[in-house]
Amino acid sequence: MGYEIISSGGTCKLLRENNVEATEVSDYTGFPECFEGRIKTLHPRIEGGILFKRTEPDHQKSAKKLGIAPIDIIVCNLYPFRETLNSGASDTQIIENIDIGGPTMLRAAAKNYQDVTVVIYPSDYEKIIEELQTKKEVSLATKKELAGKVFNHTAQYDAMIAGYFNDTLGIAHPEQLTLTYDKIQDLRYGENPHQKAAFYKQTQTSKGLLTNAEQLHGKELSYNNISDTNGGLETLKEFSEPTVVAVKHGTACGVGSAKTLSEAYQKAYEADPVSIFGGIVLANRIVDEPTATSMNKIFLEVVIAPDYTEKAFAILSKKKNVRILRLEDIAKNNDSKFVAKTVLGGLLLQDADRELYNADELKVVTEKQPTEEQMQDLLFAWKMVKHAKSNGIVLAKNEQSIGIGSGQVSR
Repeated sequence: MGYEIISSGGTCKLLRENNVEATEVSDYTGFPECFEGRIKTLHPRIEGGILFKRTEPDHQKSAKKLGIAPIDIIVCNLYPFRETLNSGASDTQIIENIDIGGPTMLRAAAKNYQDVTVVIYPSDYEKIIEELQTKKEVSLATKKELAGKVFNHTAQYDAMIAGYFNDTLGIAHPEQLTLTYDKIQDLRYGENPHQKAAFYKQTQTSKGLLTNAEQLHGKELSYNNISDTNGGLETLKEFSEPTVVAVKHGTACGVGSAKTLSEAYQKAYEADPVSIFGGIVLANRIVDEPTATSMNKIFLEVVIAPDYTEKAFAILSKKKNVRILRLEDIAKNNDSKFVAKTVLGGLLLQDADRELYNADELKVVTEKQPTEEQMQDLLFAWKMVKHAKSNGIVLAKNEQSIGIGSGQVSR
């Protein structure tokens, strides 16, 4: 296509090994890489070649005077900061994977997108090559789209770095807060058909969260499916024993714990056999054949569990519309550091609620003492009412919810 390739050391070596002609950056700039590679592309011949306006006479004169040639395409992938951070690397390794020259080039090229094509994602390579082959140039619309991707990418990159420093310094509520997410998928619509919606994942998440669930069968997840499933998941994580949580319209309608998952499901079902119809069922053990057989007797929107036996999956998947999800570490405690809630024009942020009472912490102030079974039922109910909207009331007996009332405006 008539382009000369300028590349830094490692990439240049790889290109030459594959019989692709390339000029090393240090040869082009006349300045060697230094400080263990910390300085490579930070040079006026590079940044100037990207930034000067091709149609501006004064810029052209300055470029000619300084011996700066135009650089028309920037292809750059940043140091893997996220991967290094998530790998449990040392602080030294993490710091060394903060890219400086890459974001500088990318931002410069994105700013001057009318003259420069900037490519950061390999998924865009084919589109750029096709335009160059068919039109001999990259369209302005494509250049602007690519520039937007760059600024989104570098903003996320900086947000992750800022988050790392906040975490290591123990700053829970920084003066400026930037949260960053990756899109998982677009949704058909939001809570109502006239609302557009999408599902996003935090850039740093632990196991056992809904964003890590794998859909094995059924229709596409809806906004309400995801929202309701997440609410049930928060309740389910309070229990270590085999437990099933049933959810309808964002509220738990039945919870049961037992020695087997099949018994736990039966308790959750019998807690409210009307409301569970068309609802969501969550289990913290592998779904077996008896449990799946019971579940399949009614219509369910979503079933989510750490896994399914072969026979159980065959039973559940007979219904083509039920959404079957697998979340391997479903019982793992949620270690998210904070909970955020949007308000008009702002955000409320608070520490995540990890507190649960145990029997030793409770003080009985009446003459009549609860039996051991009553105390266990109280603690069982407490795990549920914690997630019921205030004012909330939960009645429970024998590790089964009897009644769940939430959002009561009058005490």
